[in-house]
Amino acid sequence: MASMKEIRSHIKGVDDIMKITNAMYLISSTKVRKARKSLEATTPYFNKMQETILDILDHTGDEFDHKFFDERDEIPEDEQKTGVIVITGDKGLCGSYNHNIIKMTDELIKENPSFKLFVVGSVGRAYFVRKGYNVDTDFLYAAQDPTFVRARNIAEQMVDLFEKKELDEVYIIYTKMVNSMSSEPQVISVLPLKRSIIENRVTGEYRSYASFSPTPEAVMDMIVPNYVKGIVYGALVQAFCSEQNARMLAMQSATDSAKDIISDLTLSLNRARQGAITQEITEIAAGANAQKKNG
Repeated sequence: MASMKEIRSHIKGVDDIMKITNAMYLISSTKVRKARKSLEATTPYFNKMQETILDILDHTGDEFDHKFFDERDEIPEDEQKTGVIVITGDKGLCGSYNHNIIKMTDELIKENPSFKLFVVGSVGRAYFVRKGYNVDTDFLYAAQDPTFVRARNIAEQMVDLFEKKELDEVYIIYTKMVNSMSSEPQVISVLPLKRSIIENRVTGEYRSYASFSPTPEAVMDMIVPNYVKGIVYGALVQAFCSEQNARMLAMQSATDSAKDIISDLTLSLNRARQGAITQEITEIAAGANAQKKNG
């Protein structure tokens, strides 16, 4: 059995770790609330953009042809160049958060031989570079504290590559926070736009029957890049919230485990102390008996 000194040292070490995990839990919870508030403040604007795009499609009919809806049918599917924006974390200690995103990315790029990765977050970037994948090394964005400026830069780069036909399709892989206890990795199509996807994203009554000047095509030219910015920003914030929430759960679990360990160690300490007291009493009693016999 370990000595009381060793047990006390072990308890102190676990208690110090518990303080750190508890502090990380509180920090992550604060970041989640702040990020979700920012997302909720901008969501109505981008929802209205989706409705406007669908309204244009309803006005123009099925014959509407636009560069952002070009699915490049003339290019064989196995030759289309695919851009994949992958959003991982910058740190660990968040359970299976990064692993799930990396696994989904591996599965997607197996189906798309002509791909290029644009990775947000140092964990994913290090993994894919180490694996020798086609990663844009100039695309250096952190996953922490997502901002609309960062989303705008990413979206403008993707739109530019799509218009230049350097990319034929663009996807985002990120983690969506379902609720406070669970989240799930998702892959969504960004470009080209598809009417069916937009219809699924629009909820409620949307038709405004507005007139578009100078032309619906010109309005679409202006709206779509901003719409893509909204998609990217939403994915960045959702991923950040999911990462922090995963870290909260991991740190809560670590804190609970530390409490259990301290409880077990305290019990062991009490037993060791009781054993030491019993041994001391036994020695005193034995000494007293020996003294009586000698007397």
